[in-house]
Amino acid sequence: MTSIRHLFFGRARSLAEPNLFHQVSLIALFAWVGLGADGLSSSCYGPEETFRALGANPHLAIFVALASVVTIGAICASYSQIIALFPTGGGGYLVASKLLSPTAGVVSGSALLIDYVLTITISVASGADALFSLLPPTVLEWKLPFAFASIAGLTAINLRGVRESVTLWVPIFFIFVGTHAFAILYALGSHSSGLPALATATVDEVHTVSSQLGWFGLLAVLLKAYSMGAGTYTGIEAVSNGLPILREPRVQTGRRTMVYMGVSLAVTVAGLLLAYLLYRVEPVDGKTLNAVLLEKLTAAWSPRVGASFVWVTLASEAALLLIAAQAGFLDGPRVLANMALDRWFPTRFANLSDRFVTQNGILLMGGAALTMLVVTRGAVAVLVVLYSINVFITFTLSQLGMVKHWWHVRSTESTWRRKLAINGFGLALTTFILISLTVVKFHEGGWATLLVTGVLVATAFAVKRHYQNVGTQLQRLDNLLAGVSHDDGQSAAAAKRAAPQAPDPQQRTAILLVNGYNGLGLHTALHVPRLFGDTFKNFVFISVGTVDAGNFKGADELAALRAHTAAEAERYAAWARAHGYGAATLTTIGHDVTGEIMALAASARDRFPNSVFFAGQLQFVRETRLTRLLHNHTASALQYRFFAENFPFVVLPIRVGTTGFAP
Repeated sequence: MTSIRHLFFGRARSLAEPNLFHQVSLIALFAWVGLGADGLSSSCYGPEETFRALGANPHLAIFVALASVVTIGAICASYSQIIALFPTGGGGYLVASKLLSPTAGVVSGSALLIDYVLTITISVASGADALFSLLPPTVLEWKLPFAFASIAGLTAINLRGVRESVTLWVPIFFIFVGTHAFAILYALGSHSSGLPALATATVDEVHTVSSQLGWFGLLAVLLKAYSMGAGTYTGIEAVSNGLPILREPRVQTGRRTMVYMGVSLAVTVAGLLLAYLLYRVEPVDGKTLNAVLLEKLTAAWSPRVGASFVWVTLASEAALLLIAAQAGFLDGPRVLANMALDRWFPTRFANLSDRFVTQNGILLMGGAALTMLVVTRGAVAVLVVLYSINVFITFTLSQLGMVKHWWHVRSTESTWRRKLAINGFGLALTTFILISLTVVKFHEGGWATLLVTGVLVATAFAVKRHYQNVGTQLQRLDNLLAGVSHDDGQSAAAAKRAAPQAPDPQQRTAILLVNGYNGLGLHTALHVPRLFGDTFKNFVFISVGTVDAGNFKGADELAALRAHTAAEAERYAAWARAHGYGAATLTTIGHDVTGEIMALAASARDRFPNSVFFAGQLQFVRETRLTRLLHNHTASALQYRFFAENFPFVVLPIRVGTTGFAP
């Protein structure tokens, strides 16, 4: 089983690996592939949806193209400022939480999570459509199974690691960029003489539509077309969310990635819309507009060369659409982990695997995307309606938070006016788009996206309330610390004179598993002499600092975690010495807490053969599946492993009155 696991997911990484963070991080070019493919791939369907929505008024696409370029530029500029202000990452969730309120943060984070699930689903579904459009109609029945297999495969690839999941797609990504850049430049160059006529036709069409529908009717037509292509702008926020996976210096890498993403996206979207007009592209059943454009563009070429170019370009589109799901797999679990660290979702979603990826989050995103694929049957038209509303919720809250920040620091920030103007314009733009999208898409199915997001927000508040209830009840244990510290201060000198200088390995030893200096650990330590009297002469404290998504950001953070873990364990040892016991500590850090504990336990058992292990465990009055989901129950998980090693192990239950989500 280990060999099979290594084959599919790779061998376990170690914190001791040299240049570990260099190996798992992304340079700007690779980040552009992993995080920018989402927005860039939307050029495979976003411009087409816009063009189709205009119907008999195709020349209005010029205005939509200009609006798209302005939108992309404004959002990229504002998110560059977010990257500089929050260099450790966090994106829309962290910005809204820190600059507005925790409530705004959970709304922003929940909206992002739904958006990333839809990113995976629509990317894979669109990729399947594009790929099967190149194949005979007889194989269309395999399109949905192919989409299923694609999501499953992407999930497995992302479990291997961030860098591994991106580098695999680099050649395909640049084939897409090269072929589409050539197609756009060729279209503009070969039909440059038609630009004046195009401008004239556009002016005439504006007059015709405005005379028939009025100016508000013209605006409504443009707005609907603009909203149908709004999926183009999703993915821009991915860089700020994914900063922790970028190569140092992260801010510069993030901003460089943002430039690559913004320029390529704006040029591709505007260029394709303009090329549609220059070549008078019209919808053809069974073909995408890009396919129709490419066939017209290569009509005068050699048949073999033209057919090869069309096939390679469309195949790269299909492949890039699959790659675009990477943004959902890279950033969705990271947003979920950040929210889990703040106790909005189960803390296990912040845990890392032995490949240092948020495994539980990746599996959840993949499972949710598969569910969405089943519900919608992979229909891109349906998914496009559900898509893009949520990302503008996050955009708007992020811009509002930044505007509030620049206003508050105006007395100390010399360039606050320029920065406020950038985020202020972004706020006005994203708010307008959010309202417009909600109005246009609400009755077409957008209500379902808002409903699911609302349910997720309510779930987050329920989880938070549970953790707060448990924390309130555990507070009485933490109150022990103040009393014990006060007593120790008065008697420590006398006790230390009676205490041995070092623990005697031959004496009976209580080995306690603790996690930070807190009431839970101290309660466990105090219970040992209460239950066993003077049986134990030594106390040994084992503590493992958990390496999770919150602190796996660099060597300095890991060094700080290692020092903190050792210092907290030493506080227990000082308490034991002050009460006349021999004391020692064994500490380390790692992502696999149970595995690290077992390694330290074996070392402690060798050193202190006459020992018994103890651990405290929260015990709910009514144990439910929800409480098991929300708490790791490490002591219970360790019990079987200790018994298998023939180590005596005692779990001291600490009863908690809450039954889960009850107030």
